[in-house]
Amino acid sequence: MATAKLTPLSKILIAIIVAGAAYYAYTLFAGGKTSEISSPDGTSTATKEGYKDVINIGVVTWGGYAGGQYFNEGFKANTESRFFKEYGFKVNFEVIDDFDASRDAFKNGSIDLMWATIDAFPTEVEGLAQYQPQVVFQADWSRGGDAIVARRGISKVSDLKGKKIAVAPMTPSHSFLIWLLEAGDLSTKDVTIIEVPSAIDAADAFKSNTVDAAVVWSPDDIDCVSKVAGSRVLESTKNATHIIADVFVAKKEFIEKNKDQLKDLYEGWMTGAAELNASEENKKKAAKILAKGLSQPEGFCYDAINNVRLATHEDNRDFFGLNTDYNGVTGEDLYNKMKVKYNELGYNTSGAKSWRLLSTKDLVNSVALSGAEHKAEEEKTFTEVSEDLETKESISTLKVSISFRTGEYEIDDNAKQLIDIKFTPIAKAFSNARIRIEGNTDNVGSTKSNIELSKKRAQSVANYLIEEHNMPANRFIIVGNGPNKPVEGCEENQNNACKAKNRRTDFELVTD
Repeated sequence: MATAKLTPLSKILIAIIVAGAAYYAYTLFAGGKTSEISSPDGTSTATKEGYKDVINIGVVTWGGYAGGQYFNEGFKANTESRFFKEYGFKVNFEVIDDFDASRDAFKNGSIDLMWATIDAFPTEVEGLAQYQPQVVFQADWSRGGDAIVARRGISKVSDLKGKKIAVAPMTPSHSFLIWLLEAGDLSTKDVTIIEVPSAIDAADAFKSNTVDAAVVWSPDDIDCVSKVAGSRVLESTKNATHIIADVFVAKKEFIEKNKDQLKDLYEGWMTGAAELNASEENKKKAAKILAKGLSQPEGFCYDAINNVRLATHEDNRDFFGLNTDYNGVTGEDLYNKMKVKYNELGYNTSGAKSWRLLSTKDLVNSVALSGAEHKAEEEKTFTEVSEDLETKESISTLKVSISFRTGEYEIDDNAKQLIDIKFTPIAKAFSNARIRIEGNTDNVGSTKSNIELSKKRAQSVANYLIEEHNMPANRFIIVGNGPNKPVEGCEENQNNACKAKNRRTDFELVTD
């Protein structure tokens, strides 16, 4: 067969075509990033070079992941996603409400990122050790999504003593209960724990009148109160603001192979969260997306979004301890405390790695997002203390014996350390509740002088928390009881031991 020869003109035309194609490819892929290649319907069809086509993320029925789902324009991988249009990859959200199934999916690689809460994560770190799990970013703080409901006659934490409480063990519900009992000078040994598989089962147990209280999810708290006469929401994460923090976890190997893509995932997610925090219309749009993805009513999904604080970029910097002037609860604070607490309760956490080895700050630290919408959450502004707050019933009371020299009211370094161990973490965790500090004395000296002295001592404690921990001055209610509120069994100050018990400071959480 004869072969055709190219004419000089043909060679020139081919050279021009090849050069043009090369230039076009360069403009598309320069720097490793594609531009958008449009299909007939106008959607982008290009995946960024070196990126996984789809990142799979395991989630549960919860409003705290709305930032990513909203930015993704849905739960399923799609070409309308802003992750795809702006960063060149797709995202798929897999709803796996069964806890064990979600962990199996993470282990076998069918999901790349899995949800977790830092408070309960110490109980499962050892079991995931071979996968080298790493906390990569925070999605939210629970702000009303978790609550403790109680039957008639239980109006404060101390009323729970000896009562039956339904709770799912080693879950955020369990963590919340541990914190609340501690704030009320109790522990899980002072109550009867009825273990149930989930918060949904806890609500069912409460509605069946088989328990006195239960730790449940919203909106089950509302449902419980409506169906059990005389019951109430004892406390929720609307006040207990910094106990339950949702995060996402990835395998160390996956992070190392996909650092740039994870950076883009985080940046887009934070942009979505910021837009939702700033706009009711965006929340309504997100509620539609969640309604479809979770198979729940729009109203349920809208409320779910409002029952969390969607974490912004600066919230994440606070959470990972990257802002040195931040005085609130960090991920490390929460992880370390609950690691100890669960171990004390017999749930072995000795094999849980240290926070430094478990978390990666690189992802958050490598992103620069500026503007008011990306700022950290502002601290609650408390109005000036009104007279009725001095006598309003508290939700909890924690008694701390602080030693003062006779007739003095300034606290020393030992007292400061005691406050920081016994109460400061609670004050930070329940940051939306007011703090009533009541000073108390024994009966040595006149009642009038003791009342005045006890008030000065309470104010001295408040001043320390204001100056050292940057807590708002209006948050504190200062009361001086003098000798008028002795502890039970020591009403007569009958010996030195009783007098010592009565020389105490009571910390009370009071809701507005």
